Amino acid sequence: MNMGAPSETVPQPDTAPSTPRRGLLLVMTGASGVGKGTLRERWLAGQDVFYSTSWTTREARPGERDGVDYVFVTPEVFLEKVRRGGFLEHAQFVGNHYGTPVEPIEAALARGQDVVLEIEVEGAMQVRDRMGDEAILVFIMPPSLTELRRRLVSRATETPERIEKRLARARDEITQAHAFRYVIVNDDLDRAVAELHAVQRAERARQLPEEEWTSQDHAAARLAETVRSSALTDEDLKRVVES
Repeated sequence: MNMGAPSETVPQPDTAPSTPRRGLLLVMTGASGVGKGTLRERWLAGQDVFYSTSWTTREARPGERDGVDYVFVTPEVFLEKVRRGGFLEHAQFVGNHYGTPVEPIEAALARGQDVVLEIEVEGAMQVRDRMGDEAILVFIMPPSLTELRRRLVSRATETPERIEKRLARARDEITQAHAFRYVIVNDDLDRAVAELHAVQRAERARQLPEEEWTSQDHAAARLAETVRSSALTDEDLKRVVES
């Protein structure tokens, strides 16, 4: 588990592969307040990927834009789409529904475009169950629950009761971190972004025979191995939830 050592410099993945391939399905998840949105923006800057915009029934927060941050819909509209099988995954979280529409994702993967989902943990498990090993699950973990609490309080968008619910759920999710392929600790933004680039490039390289890998592919694979969930020990997880 990479908890603080400097990482290798890994170039961003090429955005225009020379040979046709199916796109990667990259699923980013983690506790609310862990910083997924900031990481995603830095990671995907300049990349030609398909970022799936989730549907939700919750109210928009200040500064959020309909159709960009989420597609904000009524519960009636959301549940009708569920009835028609229109979501790759959907979940209810803290009283609100969230879902990922399936059609644009399948189209992007088929044309060779990498797809990034930023969804709740329950939804990520549904994607894994439906898509199998094609779903590359990346869990973003806080350095500690104390830090996560600080971030949630400073965001000032939740009541104290909801913050406690989110922290309780985060504690459960962290203890199940081995269910994900990769776990990235968001305590240093630059390093976390470099690790996300490494994961993406390493997974792309694995679509080719290893003898065709570049030196950058090998460097990415080495860095990606350091954030495999298998590198985590039970003591690592215990430190996060108890600190």
